[in-house]
Amino acid sequence: MKKLSFIRIFLPTLLAIGLLVSGCAKHFLDKDPSTNLLQPTTASDFQELLDNTIVMNITPELGEVSADNYYLLYSTWTDMSTKDYNAYIWAQDLYEGQGLVADWDNPYSQVFYANVVLQGLGNNMTDTISTAQWNMLEGEALFTRAYAFFNIAELFAAPYDSATAHATMGIPIRTSPDITVPSTRTTLDTTYSQILGDLRTASVLLPAIIPVNNLNRPSRMAAQALLARIYLSVGDYTDAGLYADSVLQRYSKLVDYNSLDTFSILPIRENNMPEVLYQSNFPISGVVLQGICTGCLIDTTLIDSYDSNDLRLKVYYQQLAGNSYFLKGSYAGTIFPFSGLATDELYLIRAECYARAGQLTPAVNDLDTLLTHRWRSGTFTGYAIGSAPEALDTILLERRKELAFRGIRWSDLRRLNKEAGRAVTLTRNIGGMMYTLPPNSDFYTLPIPPDVINDTHMQQNPR
Repeated sequence: MKKLSFIRIFLPTLLAIGLLVSGCAKHFLDKDPSTNLLQPTTASDFQELLDNTIVMNITPELGEVSADNYYLLYSTWTDMSTKDYNAYIWAQDLYEGQGLVADWDNPYSQVFYANVVLQGLGNNMTDTISTAQWNMLEGEALFTRAYAFFNIAELFAAPYDSATAHATMGIPIRTSPDITVPSTRTTLDTTYSQILGDLRTASVLLPAIIPVNNLNRPSRMAAQALLARIYLSVGDYTDAGLYADSVLQRYSKLVDYNSLDTFSILPIRENNMPEVLYQSNFPISGVVLQGICTGCLIDTTLIDSYDSNDLRLKVYYQQLAGNSYFLKGSYAGTIFPFSGLATDELYLIRAECYARAGQLTPAVNDLDTLLTHRWRSGTFTGYAIGSAPEALDTILLERRKELAFRGIRWSDLRRLNKEAGRAVTLTRNIGGMMYTLPPNSDFYTLPIPPDVINDTHMQQNPR
């Protein structure tokens, strides 16, 4: 193991920190070069690092690129970057030797920033702040680190299984900004223990009120919403339901889609989405998953699953000639797909957990509450559901329809493929070739980028 292996994980941050942070933390980055540029010392410094949205509020896209909610025209596919081109067809050699993979590098940059703040709060403070401000900064840093670790694990570690997690490779867990400490892979059990521990602590420290004017900053409810998402991903439906309910008991707003301009290319605007608890999105460099990409078309099975009175068909998608559709804007209020946290996801998490626990009535009530806000006024009369298993099937279908292109489908495929009767084989037909991804394939775990392997010698995922 190379002593400086951690430099590779954070190389983009170390090379670009002056550019990325200069606009929001210029006062300490402009100090003499002989000083330590990675040692902010004031509460304002720490907050400005955490508010660097072009680093901190971006999530990986390779899972969504690999999922089954869309298909590409051949001309669009051949114009993609190497990793996206290969991810689309689940190729054996995903990167073809290319490094600097943003889906790995960006989240670890977030981890680095979070660790700088956490270490600074402990050792390097030069000003005096209130307990509330200290708690907020520590909570934000822990939330950021946990969110980044989870996003990395959902791509670069195997799907969680409680029976084997203690013996399955996880991801490198970095809890210090010290780049001289070697990077090694932990077990999957250790990975998720760190993620959940960070978030549980963050949920105590963060402010209870949602910062509606700064949704790039997390709140206690955002931390609990993320806990609900993570517990769902690992199959802990009791805790997933509890955390979803904890938020919805205090904040349950849903937007009536009848109030949106369905003819607009951006029917969802930042100021008309009170459902959002925390804002993050896919990178602006991602071409395929941007709204208004007319070479990226919505899967026909997904389109056909929407009723003609379901306004999501017009709010989420724009129709081309025939029955082809492409993405519009998102909950981010832009053409860049939203990957953050919102109440609609929590209604679906709680409904699913109710159904799995055999509680039919509350499961259907949550589903009906959501869909009443999604269908044309007066047209949704409720599903006729007679059993909890039937409710679960319906909820999972609505989950795909509601949360399409939110960075969730890949995680759902990974967890649901392990359940009898829910496994699916994905297919792509492009360029005269047919490609398939069987359920539970090793290819549901992406390879670690080759430059990381070369520099750290950590164990590669089977492929």
